[in-house]
Amino acid sequence: MIIRSKAPLRLGLAGGGTDIATYYNLYGGNVLNATIDMYAYCIIEPTDNGQVVFNAVDLEKTETFDAESVLEVSKTLPLHSGIYNRIVSDYNKGKSLSFKMTTYSDAPAGSGLGSSSTMVVAIIKAFEEWLNLPLGEYDIASLAYKIEREDLKLAGGKQDQYAATFGGFNFMEFYQDEKVIVNPLRLKRWIRNELEASLVLYYTGISRESANIIKQQIENTENKITKSIESMHEMKKQASLMKEALLTGNFREFSGCLQQGWLAKKNMAESISNDFLDGLYQYALDNGAESAKISGAGGGGFMMIYCNPCNRIKLVKALKQKDGVVFTPSFTEIGTQAWTIYNS
Repeated sequence: MIIRSKAPLRLGLAGGGTDIATYYNLYGGNVLNATIDMYAYCIIEPTDNGQVVFNAVDLEKTETFDAESVLEVSKTLPLHSGIYNRIVSDYNKGKSLSFKMTTYSDAPAGSGLGSSSTMVVAIIKAFEEWLNLPLGEYDIASLAYKIEREDLKLAGGKQDQYAATFGGFNFMEFYQDEKVIVNPLRLKRWIRNELEASLVLYYTGISRESANIIKQQIENTENKITKSIESMHEMKKQASLMKEALLTGNFREFSGCLQQGWLAKKNMAESISNDFLDGLYQYALDNGAESAKISGAGGGGFMMIYCNPCNRIKLVKALKQKDGVVFTPSFTEIGTQAWTIYNS
């Protein structure tokens, strides 16, 4: 028996940063995002040898443990062992499990596409399939968030777990007392097609530690830094305006929201942008782009670029002259999935 799962990565279109607890507990957060055809994958192969093997093939890291009710959470693959500990404790009556787990992702860590949280969702989904756990979509997303933020003490927001679990275009609302509302957007087919034809993803080649940037944002919020808080208010506003623009097919307004959101985001923390990213942004504008932003916490990773579809080939050719990698993503409508293969 082999259990497989996958969960889609996401583009943070607007409002990213307002899904951090220090902000939404005070003001409420709004985020607009969409999942794309890039995934995090998990494979579980049950064994009877009394061992737990984690193999992150894309990271070229492997860990082997004796199968116990609680595994040591190491720095090598903390997500894997952290998820195991929570699953065994809460859903397997403390009884250890023996298996080999293989994971990999279509995007590198630190890409700004929510790759770490998406991997957590994919792993949880695999356990749900294997152990027949009674977990709905909100349950999976909430559990992923708790493992990362509470169990492992990793700094970060809340949108990635819900995007990977639900899939599609979603307008998310975050409130105090851990209340989350996911509002799926029913976009007309032509609007989705037009947006796909207008977007280019450019991987800068810079993998950044999002937790460090987010910690700075948290400190700015806790210290009531006016510039930072006003920037998050603006980003929250742009998320609502962009939602309306998408639903009505107003792409001029969409592009304006993207630009305003990026300008506001840069004021949240000093490390979000730098001379290299600002230069890349201007280079894109000089070669056919109309607006752009860094996806995720900032500092590197993927730049999401919006352009007139007539200019996309010109823009792609120009970007390929740089050192990064160009992607033209498609949107997905389905969130995390899992299935079982029975050996014949």
